[in-house]
Amino acid sequence: MKPRTIVRILRDQYLAKGLRQTYWNASAFAAEVGCLFRAEHTVFGRHVLRDLARYVFGTVRPIEGETSERARAAAGWLLRAQQASPDDGVSLGYFPCSRDGIAWKPSYPETTGYIITSLLSYAERFRDDAVRSAALRMAHWEVGIQMASGAAQGGPLCPPEKQAAAAFNTGMVLDGWCSAYAETKDPALLTAARRAADFLVDDIGANGYFRTNGPFVSAGEIKTYTCLCAWALYRFGAITGEERYVQAALRSVEAALRQQQPNGWFAHNCLARSDAPLTHTMGYTLQGVLEVGISARRADFISAVRRSVDAIIVRVQQGGYLPGTFYSDWEPAGFSSCLTGSAQIAVVCYRLHQKTGIEGYRRAADRLLNYLKAVQSLQSPLPAINGAMPGSFPLLGEYMRAGYPNWATKYFLDALLLQHCS
Repeated sequence: MKPRTIVRILRDQYLAKGLRQTYWNASAFAAEVGCLFRAEHTVFGRHVLRDLARYVFGTVRPIEGETSERARAAAGWLLRAQQASPDDGVSLGYFPCSRDGIAWKPSYPETTGYIITSLLSYAERFRDDAVRSAALRMAHWEVGIQMASGAAQGGPLCPPEKQAAAAFNTGMVLDGWCSAYAETKDPALLTAARRAADFLVDDIGANGYFRTNGPFVSAGEIKTYTCLCAWALYRFGAITGEERYVQAALRSVEAALRQQQPNGWFAHNCLARSDAPLTHTMGYTLQGVLEVGISARRADFISAVRRSVDAIIVRVQQGGYLPGTFYSDWEPAGFSSCLTGSAQIAVVCYRLHQKTGIEGYRRAADRLLNYLKAVQSLQSPLPAINGAMPGSFPLLGEYMRAGYPNWATKYFLDALLLQHCS
């Protein structure tokens, strides 16, 4: 990393935020690190220290092959995350150092939605009826908690009186219902999906952007990554044969592309920090634009994705490490990797390779994914982490620190399934 980039990151992370915010951030970090020294966290603490040493000394060795084995482990962990919750949703994730003392978090409607799609794909590929059954239970659980408006709530599951609608979350649940309906032709799933799709169509403003972002992201601006909802809307339009959903999807992607800069970087494309978006939210945007582009045969959409991906993959290190955030000039904006984002970029690269036949995209995807395989634990004495993908590398990095969010493992599984068939 260039010295001036290091100075830029330090300035933005520790000076630009003000003393009060810097203090609270440091306090939260210290509390989580302090948890590692408790007797009940001895095993996890050792794991974190080994992980940090691998990061500092660059000793991660990419793993070629083992795709099926690691896919089975990832799918198995997602089922354990479902079993860890008191309902049929998937726990938000495993965070052993949480300040509230609760390691397995409540079910998360948003990500349970798109996990359904991943698990059904896995079940078909590996002929696993248990995984299929678990995914369909997730789909019916989502029906049972759908809001009266047709939306999905933002954040982890909470009582109805505390729920707030979020367009992005609704789109992710709609994606799961589309997959589950295609599998079962269950009319209850189609009805729920229609209500969600209608909410999304009505939520698109005159400018083409979704308006209901919910309370869990920074307020008052466009959220470009919500264009991933367009893929779910397009899928629903294809299922029903109704053009209004297809046209709404196209409007959403066209609006997102107005945020793309000439160098491929997207503005307003992060949960909280639009000057330096996560590769995670970049991945959302790129997947939404690409999949609608492929389905609608829109070469301009696919070209826009390639412009961004071409800028990203040259920043993937030879071993497969990718910084987790980027400034608008494509310089790294942080010191750790967002592993969810790396998996998402791998997914987009595999899909570009399938569409274009360009080998460079497959090679980039393999580099990213083979690095992620080396970060996945399979034989840890702590069973709760086996098969999972951490939020960051190192684990003490900026994104979902010291934990295993379910969506990291979901996208890792998606990438493994694409590598398996490539």
